[in-house]
Amino acid sequence: MKNKAITIDSQDNAAVALIDLKSGSTVSVNGTDYLLKSDIKAKHKFALKDLAKNEDVWMYGIIVGVTTENIKLGEAITVNNIKHKTSKVEHKTASYNWEKTDISKWEGKTFDGFKRSDGQVGTRNIWLFFPLVFCENNNIEILKDTFEKELGYFEPSKYQNLLRSYLPNSNTDETSMSKNFLTQRDNNMRVPSLPARRSQAGDRNIKLLPDEKAINENSKVLKNIELKFITHPGGCGAIRQDALELSQLLAGYLNNPNVAGATVLSLGCQNLQIDIFQNSLKKINPDFDKPVLIYEQQQIGTAEEMLNSAIKDSITEILKADKQEREPAPLSNLSIGLQCGGSDGFSGISANPLLGYVSDVMASIAGTVVLAEFPELCGVEQDIVNRCVNEADGVRFLELMRDYEDSVIASGTGFDANPSPGNIKDGLITDAMKSAGAAKKGGSSPIVSVKDYGEYISEKGLSLLCTPGNDVESTTLLAGAGSNIILFTTGLGTPTGNPVTPVIKVSSNSELANKMSDIIDFNSGEIITGEKSISEVGEELISLIIDIASGKVRSKATINKQNDFIPWRRGVSL
Repeated sequence: MKNKAITIDSQDNAAVALIDLKSGSTVSVNGTDYLLKSDIKAKHKFALKDLAKNEDVWMYGIIVGVTTENIKLGEAITVNNIKHKTSKVEHKTASYNWEKTDISKWEGKTFDGFKRSDGQVGTRNIWLFFPLVFCENNNIEILKDTFEKELGYFEPSKYQNLLRSYLPNSNTDETSMSKNFLTQRDNNMRVPSLPARRSQAGDRNIKLLPDEKAINENSKVLKNIELKFITHPGGCGAIRQDALELSQLLAGYLNNPNVAGATVLSLGCQNLQIDIFQNSLKKINPDFDKPVLIYEQQQIGTAEEMLNSAIKDSITEILKADKQEREPAPLSNLSIGLQCGGSDGFSGISANPLLGYVSDVMASIAGTVVLAEFPELCGVEQDIVNRCVNEADGVRFLELMRDYEDSVIASGTGFDANPSPGNIKDGLITDAMKSAGAAKKGGSSPIVSVKDYGEYISEKGLSLLCTPGNDVESTTLLAGAGSNIILFTTGLGTPTGNPVTPVIKVSSNSELANKMSDIIDFNSGEIITGEKSISEVGEELISLIIDIASGKVRSKATINKQNDFIPWRRGVSL
């Protein structure tokens, strides 16, 4: 490793330890030697000067906290001696000039996708089943069980065999079954290093899980379409705002290019009425023409009658949609959502800036990139506002941030409570510190639009989407805003996925990539060790994105059937 500790910006008065450092040792940072007065764990920070009480702490070139007591040069910065603080932002303070990233390697490149009549291109081809209200969740589950078993999706898992081996009077050889399971598990725990990740899908070697072959064979009947089933706790019982926002979200899922059509179940008396849902579809796309089959139980009669019709009509449309095949499409048809979860002290140095590189490449080739998680933009507002192409978007961003924070404060907390125990344990000890690293996912390109929950993103370039920091709620909204690929960075590991959009997990460090190889798709740890530059690793990640967008490789979240769907509920229950 070239360095033991680094700063991210020349203004910083705090350094990040890249390895565990001992008190009494001397560490060189930017050519200056510092005597450490505390043990500093890897990913944590220490002072580069004597800091007086109430003095600002700087990282990433911004204020990320304020001291609550004196901190000596070389001492650890912890939750006990600093607290959250950000700079006040009122308006745009500077013009913004940006030089496009070199895209010569990607000009003329394509991915194989499913072309839609409105010009969008899907990275998957999905028939979606969902309810307008939670009362129909059970009927969606009945449809799921029926279609998956009959069409050959259902595959007994190795865990079923393991459980069977422990049951009384089992005829299975318990010892051999358990040994076989443990062997499979242990063989799965190793992830190839980046240079070795060469593949069955071109030049990538994404290690297969034991049951991936069965999953990749998809259905015994269907070849080009997947079936996905969504349930949720909404649609009624809360304020009308929640029903309307859920309607907009579900309409966004239908308009997502990865979706070919849908079967929708309604009870009839709920807040989220069918006409509200249809109006949401028209608002997002006036020329929407995908097949949508809607059934209302209180109009039809018995659940059996409704399900009989839904099954008959759905399979007819599904077989039609199955005839569509992938075609080459420009990379500008990719809409990439940017997400982080289970972040650590390395996320803002490796994985998030790596996504920033990808974001800048996509913006340069007229693709779409979406940066979400507004609580994790707290502290970087000035940079965001200055980067907005339209001044009105900068104003809207600040209004959305203030409204969001006001609602959080009204509930008895604040943005400063955003870092999780895992974040804090691994070096992200204030929300501003976490935000400064999280914002790196958006790169440095201009911001072309600012959207609220339920709004669809069609603009080319970098857009902002108001979502919570919660992993599943945010990825749920990114897919609803049209993202056909989601890049998800993590330093601690999280298995989050999405039912319609491939979620690609990027680890911030090599230890995680090897430890949790069953959920990690890509390792950016070589950036930390100095073995490779961000641009070198970025080119490898873009190659993987193209393979996954083309259906040549499946993300681990897809393989593991992580179909997480949690709508953000901003209102209250009545």
